[in-house]
Amino acid sequence: MNNIINFLTFMELLIAILLIFVVLIQNKGTALNLSTMSGGMNEITRRGPEKVLHNLTIILGTLFILNSACLFILK
Repeated sequence: MNNIINFLTFMELLIAILLIFVVLIQNKGTALNLSTMSGGMNEITRRGPEKVLHNLTIILGTLFILNSACLFILK
């Protein structure tokens, strides 16, 4: 049982570091673009690396929450 908790704790740390890294490398300027807020309803679509980073953020966030729940239950 102790080995499982140690493994999940290591995974928690690894996922947290990866999640922080992925969030920090995302482009911050696109969310604050004033031209998209000037009346027209422009559809915001993610393409290429931006889409990959967005999906990776969702996946890592979900894994972090699930891993935290497992650690809470086991402790």
